[in-house]
Amino acid sequence: MNIETREIMLSRSVIGLLLGPFLFFLVLLLPVPEGFNEISMRVVAIALLMATFWITEAIPIAATSLLPIFLYPVMGVMSGSDTTLAYGNHLVFLLMGGFFIAVTVEKWQLHRRIALITIRLVGDTANRIILGFMLATAFLSMWISNTASTLMMMTIGVAVISHTSQQVENLNGGIDTEKGHFRFGIALMLGIAYASSIGGISTLIGTAPNAIFAGVVERQFGQTILLLDWMKFAFPLSMLMLFITWFYLTRVIYPPEIDHIPGIQETLDQEAKDLGPVTREEKLIMGVFVLVALGWLLNGLLGGRGPALIKDSTIAIGGALMLFIIPSNLSTREFLLDWKTAVTIPWDVLILFGGGFALAAGFSDSGLTHSVASLLIDLKGTSIVLIIAAIIGLIIVLTELTSNTATASISLPIMIALAEALQIHPYSVMIGAVIAASFAFMLPVATPPNAIVFGSRYVTIPQMAKAGAGLNIIGIILITLFVLLILPYVWDLEISGHVLSTSLDGQ
Repeated sequence: MNIETREIMLSRSVIGLLLGPFLFFLVLLLPVPEGFNEISMRVVAIALLMATFWITEAIPIAATSLLPIFLYPVMGVMSGSDTTLAYGNHLVFLLMGGFFIAVTVEKWQLHRRIALITIRLVGDTANRIILGFMLATAFLSMWISNTASTLMMMTIGVAVISHTSQQVENLNGGIDTEKGHFRFGIALMLGIAYASSIGGISTLIGTAPNAIFAGVVERQFGQTILLLDWMKFAFPLSMLMLFITWFYLTRVIYPPEIDHIPGIQETLDQEAKDLGPVTREEKLIMGVFVLVALGWLLNGLLGGRGPALIKDSTIAIGGALMLFIIPSNLSTREFLLDWKTAVTIPWDVLILFGGGFALAAGFSDSGLTHSVASLLIDLKGTSIVLIIAAIIGLIIVLTELTSNTATASISLPIMIALAEALQIHPYSVMIGAVIAASFAFMLPVATPPNAIVFGSRYVTIPQMAKAGAGLNIIGIILITLFVLLILPYVWDLEISGHVLSTSLDGQ
């Protein structure tokens, strides 16, 4: 992070430290509006405080997520025991199990081997190399953190760009290969960052907003969203957006200056050679991963007809425990996963989950959802296409400036209220908002992948903004079309009306 960025972040946090408490006490001192009650207004005050702190990062984001544990009981919103139950939601453990598997994959360099195999299979032209990087990054981001996958892929990408630059200079092609000028390097770096965010939407564990959606749905409607359920809708959307992004980067906005890259396969072969032969540990980890994936698949295919007590989180934690049990070297008591590695998972993200679930619970239990819905009732009759597109656009803009997890946590309770006011199926606006929270492509501060590739210096902010603006518009159109045309058939929903047995009207 450079000095200018650090100063901006400091100024923003100071503003948040002052603005958050001001809004909190202002709401508490205002008269209770018609249609609201005193408890719901206290939730509004807490929500505004959390939203301000999240957006400005006045204090660590995870610390903000702990506010309900203190403020809900003190202000009479919910008991301490009921509040803390939100932080123990089974979906938190689904993500925890996924994180344990991910750090094990990283520890033994399995993700690097998967990436190299994918890139080498796609081809050796400039456009195909970029596609290979994007496919590998998207696949890895489905299962491990987008930060880790981007960092790893950027390392390989820098080696490829360096090799390509040398080859171009040797050919005396008159092409500017300086950082920020070499279109092949720009497209490759942006492709890695964007593929990481796009791939993450494919699974419930790929990015935090997806799992927050599943948790809120279970809390509000008593419906379980399985990993396979989510993938039926999100995976096709992810793959289509991935190929559109690749085409847009390589054929429209930053087409590479060269076609064939001499010697590129040798460079990739050297990267693979540095890894050495496939190890026993890599084979064991892949075996565990396959078992977990099959478990999730079977659980989804059974669709509730299997053991009722088994959740996707059960399978994830089971797989993680296998990694703790399977030895890599029994004589020295070394295992595939040790606690020293396990503690490196992003615990703050797990706390963020709990904060999002607690915020949604406060909206529901205080009656705030119905109160907000009554304010939005005038929107009834407005075009559903316009509503969903506007929500997606608004969430994308907001995510350009703040954490996508925080954005999802703030927006989902409001989306439920909006669905009630419009008498439309809540999934339509909720899913649109959740996926939009991962489709911020313009600024380095929007997502960790954007920040990482910006740090490589191969991409400037204007170049990222230029590419990202077009992709944001494409994202708005694509998500809207998928929600309206694909979602009703994938999940057998009626977007125009409620079909949940525990719909908002029945709460």
